[in-house]
Amino acid sequence: MTRAARRTFHSLRYRNYRLFFGGQAVSQTGSWMQRVALGWFILQLTHSPFDVGVMAFAQFTPYMLFGLFAGVLADRLDARRTVIATQAAQLISASALAWIALGGFAQPWMLYLIAFVNGTVLVLDVPSRQQLTYWMVGREDLPNAIALNSTLFNASRIFGPAVAGALLTAGVGVCFLVNAISYVAVLIGLLAMRSSEFFPLEEFERPKILAGTREGLAWMRRQPRMLALLALVFAISTFCFNFNVTLPVLAQVTLNAHGYVYGLLFASFGAGALFGALGAAALGRASTKVLLLGGALFSASELLLAPLDSALLAGAFLFLAGAGFTAWSANSNAIMQLAAPDRLRGRVIGLYFYAFNGTGALAGLMTGWLCDVGGTELSFAVSGIIGLIAVGATALGLGWNPGVVARHRADEPQHA
Repeated sequence: MTRAARRTFHSLRYRNYRLFFGGQAVSQTGSWMQRVALGWFILQLTHSPFDVGVMAFAQFTPYMLFGLFAGVLADRLDARRTVIATQAAQLISASALAWIALGGFAQPWMLYLIAFVNGTVLVLDVPSRQQLTYWMVGREDLPNAIALNSTLFNASRIFGPAVAGALLTAGVGVCFLVNAISYVAVLIGLLAMRSSEFFPLEEFERPKILAGTREGLAWMRRQPRMLALLALVFAISTFCFNFNVTLPVLAQVTLNAHGYVYGLLFASFGAGALFGALGAAALGRASTKVLLLGGALFSASELLLAPLDSALLAGAFLFLAGAGFTAWSANSNAIMQLAAPDRLRGRVIGLYFYAFNGTGALAGLMTGWLCDVGGTELSFAVSGIIGLIAVGATALGLGWNPGVVARHRADEPQHA
């Protein structure tokens, strides 16, 4: 067990990564408090599930418009300085949310505008943070660090929503204020890092925006395995992973429950996701088999969740969905990063997150409409069926079948 624990937390031996991890532990908890409170707040203001979808549309439209170029920018810019700037910008947007909520003059259009601005910041923040992770731990420990990042993210997905659910009785503005303060911790960690301890990258010419984007797309087109995995990311993120819309409606409309139940439902998914992330970290390598099994578990759990009207059973299936989701997402992320050469890694990460978030705007509207038409029952059923079909098609496309384990190991990169 000691050996397994050391393998699970291996990346924490790097000082820069410990600083990053500690700052993110505080900041991500605050971020999840804000995510939970925002969906609840818009539903309180408008009483419309579709308007929760509009919020998702505002948040993810920047990904749809600019996300394709985010990876090129990540390759051009200094990752640490970029993340410092994006985290500072998120502190400002969280402060603006706290101000209008605590001031009692919030209007839906204000929330949509702040969500759009914050989404624009995240377009650059996400690939830059992934790039910074590679700088901090190097190639050998990258799968472990990605899994630990997922562990941290999903541990925060437990504590953040649980605390937010309790604080909703005091008002959503308190959640936004706590999130704003939490960014101080991550900024301190980033500023305390030592540049001399970053892992060196191979020398390459900084790409131009359009030419660099075309180069990244051309590389991806020559990688059939990567295209198959990217298609699965697109399908699951578009049709299945829309809990920022479905869970507020599930708690407030389907279950007719209070804010603390809403927070616990989110926390149940987070607990499962933490379990899956720890398993991925202990595995210590990127596995296509685990990726496919995780995607299947996530999709099947959503399908089984559709007819439920019990908060307890809903929480149980959300736990399973969380475990499957992280097993799928952590492995798909690691496989794609390890396949990319240094000069293209930012662009490959950018393409991955473009597939993950680029359709989020339209997916939010679609999910809000499904909840309006047929409730969360229809939305979860559609998500589960499409997810299972996508996982099955990807397994066939990769040539994986029971008894044949198709792994993409860290020592088998698919360079062009």
